[in-house]
Amino acid sequence: MRLDLLDHGHTLPAKALFVLIRLVSRHPAPDVIKTLKYRPEFFGDPMSSLFQEIMRGPSEWSIGDRELMAAFVSKTNECEF
Repeated sequence: MRLDLLDHGHTLPAKALFVLIRLVSRHPAPDVIKTLKYRPEFFGDPMSSLFQEIMRGPSEWSIGDRELMAAFVSKTNECEF
């Protein structure tokens, strides 16, 4: 389910980031980025820290293995992330 809320209410720096992403990638900013930037103090900052720890922290799995598993789970869940 896509939240309409993600297209409105961002700060000016977040909006500038979305424009930069669109210019560089020629695609709109992914919804996951919009979600993390919507209320960073409530959700975005803690989840970003957690994602970094999970994906880049110590593990028996390589970074590539973790990225591949994340891509597989996203595809299985029909998520564009």
